[in-house]
Amino acid sequence: MISHTYTDISLRELESLRQQPNTAVVDVRDEWEFEEFNIGGLNIPLPDIRTRKTELTPYTTLIVICTNGVRSRVAAKDFLRQPEFQSKTIYHLHGGIIEAED
Repeated sequence: MISHTYTDISLRELESLRQQPNTAVVDVRDEWEFEEFNIGGLNIPLPDIRTRKTELTPYTTLIVICTNGVRSRVAAKDFLRQPEFQSKTIYHLHGGIIEAED
């Protein structure tokens, strides 16, 4: 049973939170999607998050994003299952970055 949880945030909240020290924005979309349009952060596609998790260990706060919020929710839940991330604060961009493209 998961006792640690993530918090849904808006795009406006993301812009404020990403300025905090030791915070990483993790874009879990495929590389081609990230290259086409992004709002910054680390691009770690969803299938790679477990094999590339060492890239995230230096951060205390993770903000997980994708296009519409589906893949990032999967990633946030997966982070919660991993012992290395139990002490981290995890945010999920509710609704994704689709609004930022306008």
